[in-house]
Formats: sequence, C-alpha cells, structure tokens
Amino acid sequence: MRPIDFLLRAAQRHADKVAVSGPEGSITYAELVEQVQALAVVLQHRVPAEDGRIAICAGNHIAHVVALFATLLAGRIWVPLNPRAGQAELRRIIEFTEAALVIAEDDQATKVADAGAPLMRYRPGGGQDDLSQAIERHRGRMPDAVYPGLARTQAIKFTGGTTGLPKGVMQSLRSWNACIVSIMHAMRLDEHVRYLAVASITHGTSTFLLPVLGCGGTVLLPASTRPRDVLDQLERDRVTSVFMPPTLIYGLLEDETVRRRDWSALRHFVYAAAPMRSDKILEAQEVFGPVETGYGQTEAPAIIAYMRAEEARDLRNLASVGRPALMTDVTIMDAQGKVLPPGEHGEVVVRGDLVMTGYWKQPDKTAESFHGDWLRTGDGGVLDERGYLYLRDRIRDMIITGGFNVYPTDVEDALGAHPAVYDCAVLGLEDDKWGEAVHGAVQLHAGAQVSEAELIAWVRARLDPVKTPKHVHFFDSLPRTANAKVSKKDVRQQILRRMQEAST
Repeated sequence: MRPIDFLLRAAQRHADKVAVSGPEGSITYAELVEQVQALAVVLQHRVPAEDGRIAICAGNHIAHVVALFATLLAGRIWVPLNPRAGQAELRRIIEFTEAALVIAEDDQATKVADAGAPLMRYRPGGGQDDLSQAIERHRGRMPDAVYPGLARTQAIKFTGGTTGLPKGVMQSLRSWNACIVSIMHAMRLDEHVRYLAVASITHGTSTFLLPVLGCGGTVLLPASTRPRDVLDQLERDRVTSVFMPPTLIYGLLEDETVRRRDWSALRHFVYAAAPMRSDKILEAQEVFGPVETGYGQTEAPAIIAYMRAEEARDLRNLASVGRPALMTDVTIMDAQGKVLPPGEHGEVVVRGDLVMTGYWKQPDKTAESFHGDWLRTGDGGVLDERGYLYLRDRIRDMIITGGFNVYPTDVEDALGAHPAVYDCAVLGLEDDKWGEAVHGAVQLHAGAQVSEAELIAWVRARLDPVKTPKHVHFFDSLPRTANAKVSKKDVRQQILRRMQEAST
C-alpha cells in the first residue's frame, strides 16, 4: 500500500464530504481526488523519470495540497521548499536535488524562477494560472499506475539547519506509511476530526494531512497565523485537533480573550517541534484542556513518541514526550553504542519502518547517523522504568562548565518561569575559567522590565549555582529558523559579536 492510497480509499467512503477547507473555498473528497488525478497525469508527462524530483514552494493553500498529493500519485519524489526561506537557500536545494520541476505560488515564484528547473505557477484560489489550466485540460483522465517498492524514496525533506548546512533526508514510502498509521493510532483519529493546519505544509502539517484525510476527517487551512486569528478560527470552526510550535502557543496564552472562549470541541491540542516550558504546559492545560505532545525529527518523522492528554495530566510526565509510538523502537545508548538501563542518560536511538533511508548524496553523514540499524537522533535523553521518554537537549548543546554537565532546558525552564520573560534560550560559551560558561538570552513580554542581576538571582534561587547563567543577554526578538525554532546558532553569533564590540 502506498501513502496516497490512504486518501484514495477514504474518498470512496466519503466522496461528498468536505476534505479540505480554506480561505479560497472548500473541496470535497471526490473533487480533491479528481484534481489530484488530473495533475498527476501532467506531472508524469513533464517529469517522466520515476525518480524525478518535484519541488513545491508554497503556503498553506488547497492548490498546494493538490500538488503534493499529485506528486505522490504520479510516483515522483516530493521536495518541499519552505516559503519562509531565503532565495539562496531555496535555489541551493533545487540545484542539490536536481529537481525536474518546481511548483510555486505567485508570491514565491521570483525566488525560484532562475534555479535551473522548469516552473509551474499557481494563484491561491485558482484562476488562469499554470496549475489550474493543467488540471482543467486533463480533468477526467487517470495517471499511469505506479507502485514502487516501499523502500523507494517518497520525499527528500531538508533539516532545519539550526547548526551547519541542512541535510536532505530521504523518507521512503515505508516511512510515510509507518508515520500515518502511528499518528492515527496515537491520536485515535476518526471521521469526526477537524484538523487546523497552522504549521506549514512543508514541515509539520504534511505529516498530519494523510492521517486526517485517511480517516475521513477535514483539514482546515488558516487565513492567518496571528494569535488572535488562530483563536478565532479554533473556536468558530469547532476545531478538534491542532499542532503548533510552543512559540505560537505562548502568543495564544498572551491574548486577553483566550480564557473567555469555548474550547469544548478540542480533543488534541498538540505542541511539538521544540521543547515547551513546564509552566507553560500547565497554563495551556488550564486554558485549553487536552494538551498533548509528540516527538519526532525529519529523520524519523513526526512520531517517535507521543503523550496523550490523560497521560500529560500526571505531573510525573510533565517533562516527558511520551512513550514510543506504535511502530517504532526507542532506547538509550552510550557513545560506544551500548544500550543503557532505565534511568541512565545517553543518546536517544530509534529503529523501525519510520526511520529514513539516509541523507541525499551524503553517504558519510548517513553512516555517522547510525549504530547498526539504530538511528542516532543526536538528542540526549532518559527512559524511565515505565517507558516514558525524557529529552535532555541535543547532545552537542550540553554545557560542560567547571567539570559539571548542564542541560540548557533545565536552565531555560527556570529562566522562562520569570513573569517578565516571554521566551529564552540558554547556551555555553568558551570561558578561560570555566571551560564553558552558561549564558542566557531572553525576550521579554511587551512592556516588561527586569535587570540582568534580577534574572540571575531568580535562577540561582531555583537551581544549583553551577547552572546559573554567568550573563543574561536581552533581545528585542530572539532569532528564529524558517520553521519558528529559536536559532541558537544565530543567538550565539549575536552574543559573541556584542561581547567583541564591548571589549574594543
């Protein structure tokens, strides 16, 4: 079974039901499949090679969903291009993957037009554009049936690149199938699910589309991701399920209306993509109710582990990302590849159908990422005796100061709990005395004021002195990657630049 077959089967059962709805209108399952089939005919003609790569650079629109599913049905390889990324990065990915075709919405077309691949444009809402015209000309036609082996690459997705250059992760059809089934199982999805696709289709949302539609549910596309607009749509459209990064959740919780609204329809309020502070998890539970979390990475998409709402209510689990998902093995290893017992800290490693086949054109990087058939996630963590997984930062982010190990998330939890702090990041910088010194970077709530000394004292009162930042640096806005994570690489560079300027 191919990933696209989850949609095709659901369309047989729910032909007249709305599959996807957005600012430009709604589309039923039957109409969605008809457009996907028509466009797949075009893509097979324009990209005849079965391993041809089709890159898509677009926001969250119905046309984007159609283009993605048509790529899958055509049996071609999807290369998502983050529309927030800069022109140089987009062109590098197109050239590196040797994409045979680029599909882009009009607003993104100039960034990819001269990247060496033919371009197909569309306008959100349709009209006289390349995509709409191609679909209309081929409506009613069926593409050639393509049933590649499950080991074949379904997508090449690029890592966020918070450190170093992004790598192209090859996700197989088998990996997608494992992800779809695991999400269905973990979230107990059915035909009543109404999923709000706040996150970009090029990132987190893509992993939820087929699980939701495969169950006969409805995907809702937002007109805006401003916190007030998201709150309005969550309430108005009786959304049952949503996934968003912690930074957006913090914005929702800041809104003065959030506690006066009706959240009775919510079943899955999922945070992922970055750690969320414990105080904010508790606040979100108080406001929204069914807070859940998932843990995954591009190399093992979306759902290595999952925490259901009823489990998250147990305070023992507050810092956990849940237990291993249905089709994935998870354990903890030391640097030599030895499996560690429950309670001991090491690297989180994963195996199973979910795991990538490797990095595109980087066999050396692929080899470095495995202990046998175990994927090395690069995340430090602990499994407790109940099977719950607790992450303790990226292995390379751990700070060794004065001979002691300091995990940035511990310090971020304490620093971020100060009422003046909106968001924060903690990192180690080279220091003559300590080897590495703990530094904090904070973004304050609008209008809030607090001194560096006050924040240092706040952390010292809650943690060991060795974990207390030696310095705290203030940012009007913390730098972020294209998919909304705090970019510690950029935070580090800006702090070092400030320190250098202060010393001259």
